[in-house]
Amino acid sequence: MKDDCIFCKLANGIIPTNTVYEDEEFRVIMDAAPATRGHSLILPKEHYADIYELPEETAGKVFILGKKLAAHLRDTLGADGFNIVQNNGETAGQTVFHFHLHLIPRFKDDAQRIGWKPGSPSEEEQKEILKKIQI
Repeated sequence: MKDDCIFCKLANGIIPTNTVYEDEEFRVIMDAAPATRGHSLILPKEHYADIYELPEETAGKVFILGKKLAAHLRDTLGADGFNIVQNNGETAGQTVFHFHLHLIPRFKDDAQRIGWKPGSPSEEEQKEILKKIQI
């Protein structure tokens, strides 16, 4: 746990939360400023600033838990869809530098706009980028 991290304090019960789920490694809390009804956050109890610091084993557990809770939230709230969002770095919208996964139930007419404007790179640009990033 990192002493100056608000999400460490939330994840470890130092600051009270509206806890949806808890086990030895994670606490899932309702977001304090939700995008929609039921918007929740999966917080590891250990501090990892972002996905780059997150151990692979923990990453796997986060997404297994995310799948389980997304289905639960969808079913209990009657959601019409679901967003699972995870931001890394200020430019990507990360505001708290403790890894967390947003679980956002979606409802028809909820007025949220979560997404991006599609780009239109040329085929040549796509091939150039592919050469750089292909593993």
